[in-house]
Amino acid sequence: MTTPPSVPPATTDRPVHAAGIFALSGTRTVHRLGFGAMQLTGPGVWGPPADPDACIAVLRRAVELGADLIDTADSYGPTVSEELIRQALHPYPPELLIATKAGLVRTGPGQWHPVGRPEYLRQQCELSLRRLGVEAIDLFQLHRVDPQVPAADQFGVLAELRQEGKIRLVGLSEVDVPTIQAAQAVVPVASVQNRYNLADRAAEPVLEYCASQGIAFIPWFPLANGALARPGGALHRVATELGATPAQVALAWLLARSPVMLPIPGTASLAHLEENCGAALLQLDETQRAELDAA
Repeated sequence: MTTPPSVPPATTDRPVHAAGIFALSGTRTVHRLGFGAMQLTGPGVWGPPADPDACIAVLRRAVELGADLIDTADSYGPTVSEELIRQALHPYPPELLIATKAGLVRTGPGQWHPVGRPEYLRQQCELSLRRLGVEAIDLFQLHRVDPQVPAADQFGVLAELRQEGKIRLVGLSEVDVPTIQAAQAVVPVASVQNRYNLADRAAEPVLEYCASQGIAFIPWFPLANGALARPGGALHRVATELGATPAQVALAWLLARSPVMLPIPGTASLAHLEENCGAALLQLDETQRAELDAA
């Protein structure tokens, strides 16, 4: 990983801080490059990882590098990711925001099924509180809107949990603009987590709506780039110019794309973690941004 020479030395110990900050719902401030904890599990996001100690080391190093937003879900493992986070980081630093999700049940590796019954979402919130060892969940996200349950009922239980002080902020995942608006009629929405990356911008209308509303947009699968990273591709060309990796440039492009963008790249590798966090130090010029925008 090559650090641009213009980066002040003070930022290199905690490179994530160079990404800037965002205030969720205007109240809770985090740096805009977080850490996604989905990969701290076994294959198919199922069962424990092969090396739990290595995953604990990655979590601790992410915080050392300045990450103060860690995103997880009750379904990662299931339960494994939340349990590792507590083992690695509890008692949590006051600046650390842990976001978790409920609304998908698991029946095996790679198997995901939406369940949005209010009693189930409430139960999962209570279990996440215990596993994470907190009195309130900083950001509780509806992992999917269950099409078999009235959406207003799903949003309603999130509002109730917030009123009860069991969750502080509410987020949604994989939603369109009308769904966000329907949720906003019931409960304040602090974040939206949709798939978005340089090669897949289908959620562009959602990003634009979030920007207009001051809602954090958390892109999952942020590093998908495919042919763009191959020699001759836009990512490869810009990475070569900057002395960086294609993954770093992909993350830098996301950070530059919108001030509401909060990428959460995940990994179980310390080397990849260091690389991802170093993306916050990259500065894309207008020509490089335009080339990537057009890719």
